[in-house]
Amino acid sequence: MSQYSSKWLKVSEPFPHVLHVELARAPVNAFSVEFWKAYGKLFDSLTEDGYDVRALVLSSAFPKIFTAGIDLSDLSGQGAIVSANSPDNARAALQTRKQLLAFQSAIGAPERTPFPVIAALHGHVIGLGVDIIGPCDIRFAASNTSFIIKEVDVGLAPDIGTLAFLPKITGNHSLVRELTYTSRPFSAAEAEKFGLVSKVVVGGREEVIKESLELAKVIAAKSPVAVASAKHLITHSRDHTVAENLASTAAWNGAALQTNDIAANLQAALKKQKASFPPLAVPTKTKL
Repeated sequence: MSQYSSKWLKVSEPFPHVLHVELARAPVNAFSVEFWKAYGKLFDSLTEDGYDVRALVLSSAFPKIFTAGIDLSDLSGQGAIVSANSPDNARAALQTRKQLLAFQSAIGAPERTPFPVIAALHGHVIGLGVDIIGPCDIRFAASNTSFIIKEVDVGLAPDIGTLAFLPKITGNHSLVRELTYTSRPFSAAEAEKFGLVSKVVVGGREEVIKESLELAKVIAAKSPVAVASAKHLITHSRDHTVAENLASTAAWNGAALQTNDIAANLQAALKKQKASFPPLAVPTKTKL
């Protein structure tokens, strides 16, 4: 996986069609502009290249921390601060908006992939860390995980995804507002209780990664057409009415139901074997 690993992102393939991406910017995975641009590019490249990944697990390389959030020493580069020395504040604001949209797009890249992304959370998940996990399909947390929506303590409102995703994920606007306004930490157990994570794994980094990879293996054995279709339609459902989603599903499955994966599943079931499926897309780059 050397073609996808980079300075602060370690990419491995522990099982066929299952990737493990580790955030690895020492000491605390603070996100500079260079880091978040590389993060977004990784997910988009996997899709654009047609790499045959069918499930991906995202974790940190450091046991005690998932991420400390934005690199405050690089804050001016994040587009969060409009320079007081700008000759025109309107133009400076437009440039800040452009940077924030690029930042949002990079952190939101997992939602654009045709394969599920599983966040394996452990240690501290601070500020931008909560933004990062929102666009992921599934969130597992080690029992030692602690979350905090930190932005208000810095002096700004969360602007990269937390406020867009959390109300829809949890359905609890009151609690999202409380956690955002106060920046109080909350545990993995509380995150599970209000629906931010679907499972708490007893232990730390190794235990939650193991559970997440096992789930990824199960998903990777399924039809990639079916999984990609389900991902698309679930996301569409979140943002549309029931009637709109049903209409979209009919149009989508009008094409997707033509897949040979259905016949492969039926034949494998008759033979009491596991089905195998071709890649979802024709790769544009070969494996290294």
